[in-house]
Amino acid sequence: MLVLRSVLFNVLFYISTLIIMIACMFLFILPVRYCWWLLPFWCRVEKFLLRWVGGVKSEITGLENLPDTGCVIVSKHQSAWETFALAEYYRQPTFILKRELRWVPFFGWYLMKFRQIPVDRGKKGKALAAMGKRAAEAIAENRNIIIYPEGTRRPAGAEPQYKYGIVHLYKTLNCPIVPIALNSGVYWPRRRFFRFPGTIKAEILEPIQPGLPPEEFFKLLQERIETTSDRLLDEAEKDTPDNIIIKEARVLQAEYKKK
Repeated sequence: MLVLRSVLFNVLFYISTLIIMIACMFLFILPVRYCWWLLPFWCRVEKFLLRWVGGVKSEITGLENLPDTGCVIVSKHQSAWETFALAEYYRQPTFILKRELRWVPFFGWYLMKFRQIPVDRGKKGKALAAMGKRAAEAIAENRNIIIYPEGTRRPAGAEPQYKYGIVHLYKTLNCPIVPIALNSGVYWPRRRFFRFPGTIKAEILEPIQPGLPPEEFFKLLQERIETTSDRLLDEAEKDTPDNIIIKEARVLQAEYKKK
């Protein structure tokens, strides 16, 4: 059953996404302000498929912590789940992502249409300055900027690897930073074919206001996200104790906590 449901969900996920992108190409002739309904629509379709085909529920708490103004959302990144399941709650979401994604047919075209922020990782200092400029423009428009501070997906339980670039945004944008913790990697593990049944939980945490010293902010951000993510991993273990990914996560935790 696990194999069948995983196969069916994966096929439907990509087919439905492609159908939606093709069917909505008329949006490219419209101003972007008339197009934002597409993102929550797509998110709901995929969460519906994940729930009723893949057997994976989504539970999101702390929505009251999302401010009504522009802010930076800093999320733990364990799977593809958080890239769509949370996006319907954001205000004109603006993802900071690697520029190569713009070259993907259809998907990349929509990234450009919705004015996402590409980053050329090879240019480092210049890329950071360009990212900061475009992020400031998005905040001025009351948009939500989404960044994954570890830069890539990390397995559940793995040692945190936060990049210092988030500190640059904190210092320059002068806006709230909203941390998000989650346990998505337990049920939708990276680089795995299977979607394990259970409930993915994400918790939107209290915003960190501007004005803290950079090092204090960096430490506080990691502490809030990692402490809550560890708790959500504990909850996943209670809910689905036979999940093999949890056992792998505990091994990873033990390894890095020995250091």
